[in-house]
Amino acid sequence: MTTDEHARFMRANQANWDARTPVHLASHFYGLDEDLDPARWFAGFEWDDLGDLSGRDVLHLQCHLGTETIAFAHRGARATGLDFSAASVAAARDIAAKAGVDVDYVQANVYDAEAALGGRRFDVVYTGKGALCYLPDLGRWAGVVAQLLRPGGQLYVVEFHPLLNSLGPKPAPGEGPELLLRHDYLGGAGAVRRDATHTYTDGPAVEGATDSYEWMHGISEVLNALVQAGLTVRRLTESDELPWPRWPHMVPTPSGWWRLPEPRIPLLYGLLATR
Repeated sequence: MTTDEHARFMRANQANWDARTPVHLASHFYGLDEDLDPARWFAGFEWDDLGDLSGRDVLHLQCHLGTETIAFAHRGARATGLDFSAASVAAARDIAAKAGVDVDYVQANVYDAEAALGGRRFDVVYTGKGALCYLPDLGRWAGVVAQLLRPGGQLYVVEFHPLLNSLGPKPAPGEGPELLLRHDYLGGAGAVRRDATHTYTDGPAVEGATDSYEWMHGISEVLNALVQAGLTVRRLTESDELPWPRWPHMVPTPSGWWRLPEPRIPLLYGLLATR
């Protein structure tokens, strides 16, 4: 697939995320009309791996509504969020302002992040929970991350496990509790077109741009991209919990998240790397 095709598909995704934003803002899934609790989107192991963020420059790539970005500011970081959707960035700024939190939000494609951020460098770059699948070229992404980090800086990726992605985003109507493989685990097959008329949240149909394109990335592809960009992988954690009940028969955990009663399979992973 050519760079021009990648750019065309990413423009379609940008239009789709602009169209998703009002649906997500009003959704119960995000619950923005309730008390804002951005920490609920984080697993405990994330904070353990990230450590003390006080006074550190933290960049959240592909931040969407910026809810997680606010959590970094709550922990004393100088937080910046970046997203390619103008509607998402506008919403994120409004959410942070209403919360009385100082966060800098920038609109840009992740591949253009270095220029969009004016050459700034960060102590921590964070990304995840449904971000990497919208990037066609992980090698290029890893190179951008390496340029954004100060020497000794940390990249933290928290992503839905490729096994979860291969099981699909949600059961089809009328399906039972069986786990069915629907999609590739490994990447390399090119872009997969999705109908994003309805997104992962509750709420009405998306109006307008409903085409969405995703790329599958196995864990080895992520690891190798980072190593080839000169980063050192320090830790990899696989977790069987999700922040929402992906299947109806999932059970709540003491953390307030959800897991399958059986089988125990990885649904989320956290990866720490340093420059």
